[in-house]
Amino acid sequence: MLVLKRLLLGCLLVIVSSVQMANAALDLVITDGINAARPIAIIPFKWEGKTPLPQDVSSVVASDLMRSGKFSPIATDKMPQTPYKDEDINYQAWTKLGVDSLLTGTIKQDSNGHYVIHYKLIDVVRGQLTHGQSKALSKDGQLIVSKDHILLNKIATVPAQRLREYAHRISDLVYEKLTGEKGAFLTRIAYVVVNNKEAYPYQLRVADYDGYNERLVLRSKQPLMSPSWSPDGKTLAYVSFQNGRAEIYMMNIYTGKREKVTSYPRHNGAPEFSPDGKKLALVLSKTGTLQVYTLDLQSRKLTQVTHDRANNTEPFWLPDGKSLIFTSDRGGKPQIYQVNLSDGSTKRLTWQGSQNLGGQITPDGRYLVMVNHNNRGYHLAKQDLETGAVQILTKTLLDESPSIAPNGAMVIYSSIYQGKNVLSMVSIDGRFKARLPATNGRVRAPAWSPFL
Repeated sequence: MLVLKRLLLGCLLVIVSSVQMANAALDLVITDGINAARPIAIIPFKWEGKTPLPQDVSSVVASDLMRSGKFSPIATDKMPQTPYKDEDINYQAWTKLGVDSLLTGTIKQDSNGHYVIHYKLIDVVRGQLTHGQSKALSKDGQLIVSKDHILLNKIATVPAQRLREYAHRISDLVYEKLTGEKGAFLTRIAYVVVNNKEAYPYQLRVADYDGYNERLVLRSKQPLMSPSWSPDGKTLAYVSFQNGRAEIYMMNIYTGKREKVTSYPRHNGAPEFSPDGKKLALVLSKTGTLQVYTLDLQSRKLTQVTHDRANNTEPFWLPDGKSLIFTSDRGGKPQIYQVNLSDGSTKRLTWQGSQNLGGQITPDGRYLVMVNHNNRGYHLAKQDLETGAVQILTKTLLDESPSIAPNGAMVIYSSIYQGKNVLSMVSIDGRFKARLPATNGRVRAPAWSPFL
């Protein structure tokens, strides 16, 4: 019944004539886990101009790395020095603080008014061992000085309006170099905001992953639900009740162009793009109960995936596109199942807890992230698909709608804080937690974009 209530909420979307700024941005607040993170030094980039820099690039990088849950940037007033050349680095002073990596840089303005950013990522431990340099043989056998402690050494020219965007790019490069995983700081989130004081109280918004650059893309006097990103990050699928019944639409968030995808009798819901973007998994009740289907977006061929008398919903693709997971009450209460799309064979995945629903698979196919219900309430949990081991990730109130970052490192979800729906984040290991409270409404149904 809980699943049905979530699914049968109607939505009426009205396209805004052009993408607009929303009334207020999100504001990420870290709530747990930073003390266990890896210390790193982000030296305030040296600005070589006369007028104020329009964006504090190094501050954005420090915030990104801190929000990943894996790094703890040293406070500026705790830094033993602010070096801008690798030969000026006091390696011993930094290692005493437990810092093994240091990012430093300079910014100047060129004749075109663009900003030239030169930045370096330094391996402090290796630099200390080699005193900033080591010997290596060149291709012709000559002994040369090697600076293999310099992990990144890059120069970029960036227009003013893209300084924050490029700061996220630096964060991605640093994160990948130090963790071996691709960074997800140049991504976005879509989410629903409900504010009954507005003329159009139901709004679909898109923002950078950290809540900045929030944009209003859809608004309505009726509820909306189930935003889902296409793999290219250009299109959102969603559900609309604008014609008096549930229908699925797709909309290009840059042009505003939209098209109706399904309008079958009764319920049309839970759209989810396939990994290659060629199909939608969706839920229809045209046969009486909720059933999972796939829709070929080019041929419009509809294929029924589930066929029993149970209610089957919340489909999500496995990374290879050959299987789906979905929530079903065929066993009495909602649990998560997996179906092979080639032969229809189905197996139950979840067994711990009275209910499991809202499942998503990490991009590497290793974990199932879901909403788990037990005697402590509804919380996010992670299940190892190989061993079956389950870990409860959150302790917030009435957690729902998990969406995984494209690098699999973080999960965004909806929870209750001070009586209102807010967005929260948790790292995939459960250590780092953060909250993104909106100042002007209840926030629900987050969807993390693919890499952009």
